[in-house]
Amino acid sequence: MFQGVRRAAGLYDSAGTGSTGYGDPVEEIDRMIVSLLTRDGRMSFTELARQTGLSVSAAHQRVRRLERRGVITGYAALINPDDVDLPLTAFVSIKPFDPAAPDDAPQRLAHLQEIEACHSVAGEENYILKVRVASPVALENLLQEIRAAAGVSTRTTIVLSTPYENRPPGLSAGRPETPPEQAARR
Repeated sequence: MFQGVRRAAGLYDSAGTGSTGYGDPVEEIDRMIVSLLTRDGRMSFTELARQTGLSVSAAHQRVRRLERRGVITGYAALINPDDVDLPLTAFVSIKPFDPAAPDDAPQRLAHLQEIEACHSVAGEENYILKVRVASPVALENLLQEIRAAAGVSTRTTIVLSTPYENRPPGLSAGRPETPPEQAARR
């Protein structure tokens, strides 16, 4: 039933093999495992097995294989930035002063811990940086560091509120129609 949706979403190639051209295909059960772990990276293998209908050993083997293949690249704690005195989030778009200059801004900025993410983008700017800092003064200082280190101009958008972030990826085509715990009982 979901094959047409999966194909439309780019989760299947034209032959229906599950390959998207970006590496080896990921089986449906592995998509379910990835989806569950992105929602709760501390889920036990016992609970993962229960929700997927696998044995504990099979769930463990599949997770290790997904880690070896690089599908699962790590596990991290999500924090509340306000509680660690980083209440100000901003997106900083950058472009080089000299368009002929080497495109090495990510390497030149990698040492700046306030930069949480760096995305190469299409459009007028070359990169968009997600930054977190303690105050407007700290943001101003960071912008000066970014400009000096990478030889770029900046355009900054300050975040007023964040209704949601760190959402699990859209693996909905890999989810069964019924919740995993009900599907596992069938």
